[in-house]
Amino acid sequence: MLGAICGERAASYVGAANLAVMADTPTDFAAIGGEPALRTIIEDFVDRCFDDLMIGYLFPRERREHVKEFEYQHAAEHLGANVEYRGRPLEKAHAPHRVKGGQFDRRLVILDDVLSAHAVPDAVKARWLEANASLRSKITNQSAGECL
Repeated sequence: MLGAICGERAASYVGAANLAVMADTPTDFAAIGGEPALRTIIEDFVDRCFDDLMIGYLFPRERREHVKEFEYQHAAEHLGANVEYRGRPLEKAHAPHRVKGGQFDRRLVILDDVLSAHAVPDAVKARWLEANASLRSKITNQSAGECL
């Protein structure tokens, strides 16, 4: 049941970014408050992922600070900051974990919740979620809501 709910909610992220475009702000990175705001958001997000009952067990050997830095780089890059993601290619980094579709969806739900909790503007939030949803094929070979 939860997998289906996560799948439905996650599926709504794809294409959501087309709802609004922020013409007054040069980058989404600037719109959220730059590096200090993004680091706070990423810290909360990674902590919630590590502590989550559905996906937290996927990180037994990972150091939170290490994951936070790569999440920061990845997010900053797609939000328009002059920051380069320096981690391993996503396919290689996630292959050993054999991430299920429902687990991928759960991560999107956590991200959605964190972005809301930090009052990220709706248009930025929509683009951020769409950017993450578009990575599905690099992280898992399962469709939205697929958990087996």
